[in-house]
Amino acid sequence: MTETRDEELTSPLDGFRFTAARAKPAGERKGGVVVIQEIFGVSPHIREICGFYADHGYEAIAPSLYDRIEKNFRVTEPNEAGFAKGIKGATTTPPDQVVADLQASIDALGAGPIYVTGFCYGGAMSWLAAARCTGLKAASGFYGGMIPNLLDQAPKIPIILHFGKEDAHIPMAAVDKIRAAAPDVPIYLYDAGHGFCRRNSTDFHAASCDLALQRTLDFFAANR
Repeated sequence: MTETRDEELTSPLDGFRFTAARAKPAGERKGGVVVIQEIFGVSPHIREICGFYADHGYEAIAPSLYDRIEKNFRVTEPNEAGFAKGIKGATTTPPDQVVADLQASIDALGAGPIYVTGFCYGGAMSWLAAARCTGLKAASGFYGGMIPNLLDQAPKIPIILHFGKEDAHIPMAAVDKIRAAAPDVPIYLYDAGHGFCRRNSTDFHAASCDLALQRTLDFFAANR
């Protein structure tokens, strides 16, 4: 799998320089993808996803959205303290700041078409990017539990969503709320729990992850 290399990007909001992992395809470039982190930061899982897209012809960038809290922010241990650290990052990072950092990532990818995808916290931020960022063609959000709180911000581009039927953190009532507010958005349900695409998660489910990633690739290819 293609490896990532770190670089720095500049936020158009406050001029802050933040870290981003970048992976470039070896062959023909089909476009670019912004990969948005979980609460754990730009983890090995997120770098792996960047490599996945690079292997499929897309230049990928994953911005470190909590760098103002801690440079190269990352939760290395999935214990109570680690989760608390990640949740603090999510709850204290202003949406306007996230949008600006994502816009810098989109702009850094240059020539289009450019897409966005994300996982957990990043799944919700994919919805936010689809509503507020410019230069995007389509979005794909994975198990974004915060999306019901963002329904007043409608996506301006095509978006698909992925949720696990057995997700202990996102009840089906939340998914139904999204479906009612955005009936034209395709929502895919999988026989899996939360984090079904993260290999070190107890909920990792290879078949569901492979299907969701393939649906995302197909969706991006259909929106060029």
